[in-house]
Amino acid sequence: MVDFLLARLDGIDGAEVQRGSERGYPDLEIGGPAFGGGVFAIDVKAARRENAKKTRERGHEDEKTQSRITLYTGNTYFRHPDLHWPGCFRPFNEYAGHLDLILIYTLNPDSTHRVDDLELIVQEPWRIASKERSSTTREYIGAVEKIEDLRQGKGAFATPEAFYKYWRAYHFKVSPQVQKQYERALAAKMRELEQYKAAQQQRLL
Repeated sequence: MVDFLLARLDGIDGAEVQRGSERGYPDLEIGGPAFGGGVFAIDVKAARRENAKKTRERGHEDEKTQSRITLYTGNTYFRHPDLHWPGCFRPFNEYAGHLDLILIYTLNPDSTHRVDDLELIVQEPWRIASKERSSTTREYIGAVEKIEDLRQGKGAFATPEAFYKYWRAYHFKVSPQVQKQYERALAAKMRELEQYKAAQQQRLL
């Protein structure tokens, strides 16, 4: 999907694009005059539909993803959005907007292509966010599980402000490695501010 998007964006006049790293955020960064001059974060997700038997066993027909989609890593770039974290092109708050491209599929192990009923959903992450983590062992923010809620953008929050307030106050664990990354990112930010202040003072002389 990322390769497909890169190929399509390459044909748009005034579009600028960068591909992210495998473990970084986002998967794609787009900007330039074609997008109004702002810079946008595009993340690509894939989620398998829950087995149909499990759906029937629950006693209703609401389709769900087999597991929650991860929207963000909660204890790094999301928690400290003004800092430049490893694996990110820029601080989280410098993006004009964030979009998730979600590929929902049914696994078919008996076919050569292995994927049936591929569906593409595009949403702003806050619109499909739940109040649950997507992992019991990692510090990830999870999406709602019902596929119809993903389609409609019916998450747990009425506004982006409510989403950010809830998840930025969440007590994520911070490993020693993340703490060191935070300290380095904070130090870099402080150096940047000092350089900015010095440049401003020079202009006044």
